[in-house]
Parts: sequence; C-alpha cells; structure tokens
Amino acid sequence: MTNANRHILCIRTDKPEAELALYDAQGKQLDQVVWHAHRQLAETLHAKIVGLLHAHGAELHDIAGIVAYQGPGSFTGLRIGLSVANALADAVGCPIVAGSGSEWESAGVQRLVEGQNDEAVLPEYGAAARVTKPRK
Repeated sequence: MTNANRHILCIRTDKPEAELALYDAQGKQLDQVVWHAHRQLAETLHAKIVGLLHAHGAELHDIAGIVAYQGPGSFTGLRIGLSVANALADAVGCPIVAGSGSEWESAGVQRLVEGQNDEAVLPEYGAAARVTKPRK
C-alpha cells in the first residue's frame, strides 16, 4: 500500500454508536466519525462511509484496505457491519482484515500496511447464538 491517494477504512458496528475511521495508505489516521446509529445502522452506514471518503476527496474505489471489528458485540450490529465491510472489500477488490479488542483499529491498520489479508471477516459474538422457538 504505497499509493498516497488510497485509503484504509475502519468499521465498527457492535454497539449503538457506530464508528468509522479513515487512514492513509501508510497508516496515519486522517479522520474519524462516530454517530448514534442504533436501529438506523443499515440505513446510515453506507452514506456515512461515502461522506467520510468525500470529505477527503476520495471515492469507494480509492479504498486500499478495510479493517472490520469482528466482535464480540451486538448480533445485528456485527452482522450489518461485517456484511457491508466484506461486500465492499469484494466489490473494490481490496484486502480486509479482522480486528478485536481495545487495539482493534491500530492492529488492523498495521496488518494491512504489512500486506496481510483475511479475505473475509466472520463475526465473533462472544456467546452462543440464542435461538427462540418459532411462534405458531
């Protein structure tokens, strides 16, 4: 990742306050956006990503890599965020790496700078899925 016009996008959606961060290709943080997405996460996530990129003169195709927080956390939040992150990485043809723990973002960015790629990020919910009985 040496192209200065390319960016690393970080996505965290495991709690009501969703987070995005944008880094340059060398791993320097450029910007961060946090918003109360909660039940509007699916409606707001794409627009927030595009808005963050546009604020730095970039488009979706300028994403050089994605760091996605994989959990533990909210089932629905992780599912939405990781679906978007994995689909976006596939669509633009960039690497994607998983992040977890308190240093998820910096560790993930470092992995991308080093050329690593998980190819897809799977969620870690932190507990077994709780499936309810179907209603009649």
